[in-house]
Amino acid sequence: MQTSGQSLISSNDVNGTNVYSPAGDKLGHIDHLMIDKVSGKVTYAVMGFGGFLGMGEDHYPIPWGKLRYDITQDGYVTDLTQEQLEGAPARDADWYRNRDWEERTHRHYGVHPYWM
Repeated sequence: MQTSGQSLISSNDVNGTNVYSPAGDKLGHIDHLMIDKVSGKVTYAVMGFGGFLGMGEDHYPIPWGKLRYDITQDGYVTDLTQEQLEGAPARDADWYRNRDWEERTHRHYGVHPYWM
């Protein structure tokens, strides 16, 4: 989907962008992106939600394929529910280096793995 005549966006502009349910309810915001070093593809948007003024906020890596940009909301929309986010596979400090975790996460969210 294009906006302002171009479809490219800086990762700086993606960070902080709100994430909504299809009904328009705010689920959280994008804290940062994870990018595959070899292919250059965005693999995950790490979504922050909950907490107050950044304290106590939870972070959940969402496969990039589960988000679509909606120009009317100036944010990303996902069909994921709060329960799916909270029920996602547990992660540790090295979750992004653990292919088993990635496989379980992609199955949990019902999205094709980016590396296949």
